[in-house]
Amino acid sequence: MAMTQQYESKEPLREVVDATAGPLVLEFGTSWCGYCQAAQPLIERAFAQHPGVGHLKVEDGSGRPLGRSFRVKLWPTLVFLKDGQEVSRLVRPGKAEDIEAALAAIV
Repeated sequence: MAMTQQYESKEPLREVVDATAGPLVLEFGTSWCGYCQAAQPLIERAFAQHPGVGHLKVEDGSGRPLGRSFRVKLWPTLVFLKDGQEVSRLVRPGKAEDIEAALAAIV
């Protein structure tokens, strides 16, 4: 699974995420969020070093069950999963190096 470019309005069920084998990053945010837009070059740079890691951009907001199940409060929130288990998360990342380190921990 390659890096997702657009935030998906149809989110997967939590059970599906929990059952996903291997590394996966969930990115919660919206296309109109300024913080999300500012983080995109950093995220793209980090993912360039880890092309085998799955990435799913999930459109988040009030009443969205997947974001609530991960207790997302601010955007963007990156949740780093390995075999369906959360290993780490970054909220409003400011450096590509932080994202790269979190990616390295799940591969």
